[in-house]
Amino acid sequence: MQPHGEVRALTPRVRRIVAPNPGPMTGSGTNTYVIGDTELAVIDPGPAIPSHVEAILACVGERLRYVVCTHTHPDHSPGAAVLAAKTGATLVGRVTADDRHQDLTFQPEAQVEDDGRIAGDGWTLRAIRTPGHVDNHVCYLLEEEGVVFAGDHIMNGSTVVIVPPGGSMAHYIASLKRLLEYDVRTVAPGHGDLIPDCRAEVEKLVRHRLMREAKVARALASEPQSLDTLVLSVYDDVDPAMHEWAKLSLLAHLIKLESEGRSVRSSVEGEERWCEAA
Repeated sequence: MQPHGEVRALTPRVRRIVAPNPGPMTGSGTNTYVIGDTELAVIDPGPAIPSHVEAILACVGERLRYVVCTHTHPDHSPGAAVLAAKTGATLVGRVTADDRHQDLTFQPEAQVEDDGRIAGDGWTLRAIRTPGHVDNHVCYLLEEEGVVFAGDHIMNGSTVVIVPPGGSMAHYIASLKRLLEYDVRTVAPGHGDLIPDCRAEVEKLVRHRLMREAKVARALASEPQSLDTLVLSVYDDVDPAMHEWAKLSLLAHLIKLESEGRSVRSSVEGEERWCEAA
């Protein structure tokens, strides 16, 4: 495990600093990536923890040109405003509606668009819109090396939680497949180590989500059930301590099935329940 605050070279153009925010949803901490040598970009500066911000500043010096965020969850973007204030760097990313889970301090000069590029001496980052985990999620492809900075679109060691209404399971699966349209070889996730084979990882993740979806569909074949009941059978292979998080992705699966005419919801004594569509 990389010590917090250490700068580790991963490729000729990429270095990583891990934020000191370990936890059940962040693994060993949020990965902050530094791109370039003379003109630099920082991807996902993470939480505005003073020691982490200082580690980034010590690494970039006066060479920082861009601060790039994959999305605005509080473990990925709050450090951006601090870095911009201290260095004058340009903020790059997208914002979304306030659902009480977003970092409202992140205010880019303009919303990055699909296939938009930023560049520095010896490197080019291409934006790939990847809604799903949340609707403002963007991955960034380092074109010279085939490395995609995946934020929370792909994580090493765990699956991504999809949180409706900003998150969408249908969009997430489609966004995973989108990565295969680009020359992507290596995944640099927001949490965990590099993943060397992007195609194999995407295919594995899509297969996993569709298998989980099939399990949801089978569970709906009986009487209408609540999320609390469904999670016990659909996520019986997951630590019960994680079931509150699992219910969010379960809801995302149910909404996807509902949009396809395969599930319906009703209210029983004020509690939302789900069953198979007739």
